[in-house]
Amino acid sequence: MNMNANSVEVRDLDLHFGDVKVLQKLNIDIHEGEFLVLLGSSGCGKSTLLNCIAGLLDVTDGQIFIKGDNVTWAEPSDRGIGMVFQSYALYPQMTVEGNLSFGLKNARVPKAEIEKRVARAADVLQIEPLLKRKPGALSGGQRQRVAIGRALVRDVDVFLFDEPLSNLDAKLRTDLRVELKRLHQQLENTMIYVTHDQVEAMTLADRIAIMKGGKIMQLGTPDEIYNRPQNIYVAGFIGSPAMNMIEGQIQGAEFVADGLSLPLDGYEFIGAAPASQAAVIGIRPEHVLTGDAAASVAAKAEVEVQIVEKLGSDTLVHASLGTHNLRLRMDGLSAVKAGDRITVGFDTSRASLFDASSEARL
Repeated sequence: MNMNANSVEVRDLDLHFGDVKVLQKLNIDIHEGEFLVLLGSSGCGKSTLLNCIAGLLDVTDGQIFIKGDNVTWAEPSDRGIGMVFQSYALYPQMTVEGNLSFGLKNARVPKAEIEKRVARAADVLQIEPLLKRKPGALSGGQRQRVAIGRALVRDVDVFLFDEPLSNLDAKLRTDLRVELKRLHQQLENTMIYVTHDQVEAMTLADRIAIMKGGKIMQLGTPDEIYNRPQNIYVAGFIGSPAMNMIEGQIQGAEFVADGLSLPLDGYEFIGAAPASQAAVIGIRPEHVLTGDAAASVAAKAEVEVQIVEKLGSDTLVHASLGTHNLRLRMDGLSAVKAGDRITVGFDTSRASLFDASSEARL
């Protein structure tokens, strides 16, 4: 994977529908061979951005480059892309083999080359036994494999995926997610993948672009986004259960809130540490310490357990800390129950601090 070269470049991209600004001055560089995920809730502009890159939407302003070529006004078929949609959109009257080869026949690709590409795609996606079947005789997962195969046979540099797994049941989604990861490792093509599912994003991506209101809120690796979210929106969007957010004040070298006083000596500020400021501290449920781990740190508090959710591998605990609700993740064998009072500890080096007014990371 050549992370120095860019495969797709988006420059100052604007897209307006009348007075509605869907994308605003959007810039992003997608590296050669990278798996980039566009993540966000409905209406954030992620599918719109993908459709602009694909050429399915005309941009209002800005430019799009693929492999160094300006394709802003090029036809979709001339952009060197393969696209996989949420709906499989297979031709029901054709066999799987017919669906895979249809676009190549239209492009007058030689028969021997078509056979070679179809065989390769079928091998990579493990659908050789299905080639003579029609879509009606396939499961949802098999149909989606065929839809991916149809993009694969085009032998393109860039693959675009628009929520390809969202119509599948949970187990199938997990299975196909692993297949997509394996596919990317085999092909080493650039892949841009749209989803609203943070688990898909975290497990598939080399980098994630979190979008909101037509803008990119943060672009980074899954680790960066999870451990150092740049603002409150990103912090709350990534992670399940969500990050605990506690409003309070920075006072000298401490964060102070109702029932809580946390030393900040281990926290890495982006700039100089403010002497006094209204702030929000974010602590992930798995970073709230319990038992012996809680006893070993200076920052401790007593909480009352309200609700216990047994998930097998984990136990999720909802507790009250003064006026704050606190979620913590404990061992699956934990015997804690509602009404218990337990001591919890906080490691502020793993916390996130945000400015209360701008919501940006401090």
